[in-house]
Amino acid sequence: MAYTTLKHGFLLLVAALSIAQLANAGDPDILSDFILPGNVTTVDGNFFTFTGLRKLIGAEDPTKFTVTKVSMAEFPALNGQSVSYAVLQYPAGTVNPPHTHPRSAEFLFLIDGTLEVGIVDTTNKLYTQTLQSGDLFVFPKGLVHYQYNTNSENWAVALSAFGSANAGAVSVPSSVFTTGIDDGILAKSFKTDVATIQKIKAGLAP
Repeated sequence: MAYTTLKHGFLLLVAALSIAQLANAGDPDILSDFILPGNVTTVDGNFFTFTGLRKLIGAEDPTKFTVTKVSMAEFPALNGQSVSYAVLQYPAGTVNPPHTHPRSAEFLFLIDGTLEVGIVDTTNKLYTQTLQSGDLFVFPKGLVHYQYNTNSENWAVALSAFGSANAGAVSVPSSVFTTGIDDGILAKSFKTDVATIQKIKAGLAP
């Protein structure tokens, strides 16, 4: 089953810790060993342990692209530590749409499958690569990028490390078409008509 590979992939988290150190840090230094949430007064090993990824082991295969985040929001011990993770699951033929991370680079480790990935730099030059299992790829901080599982039969799974406890994610389709920007402005910007813009918005509606 596909999740057997995922389970094996988590054994490589030690290696991924090294990946995190190489990611571009975007958080300020702290003046203490760690930061406690306001509602925490007693600290033991549980505070530094995150068990939220256990649910992925043995779970049903996802039917759509799925991100499971391990950021400061999910794991408060990461506050001030300049690191976070995400498990990315790509069923056959699915895409992680163009997006950016404003506060960190992303260092992706492909555990299983193949992925087509791409980056657009500030000169609008596109860089693409086809990744195989075991490959790593860095998406520089703030640049638009995507991942696409072109395989029509097999899934792919990756682990991404970030140099921020809260790297943030800005989806290009969602930020442009679902935030209330006037249809006329978008039509002029994309050199099309309002009807086309409204069709795109309808397709992105929840």
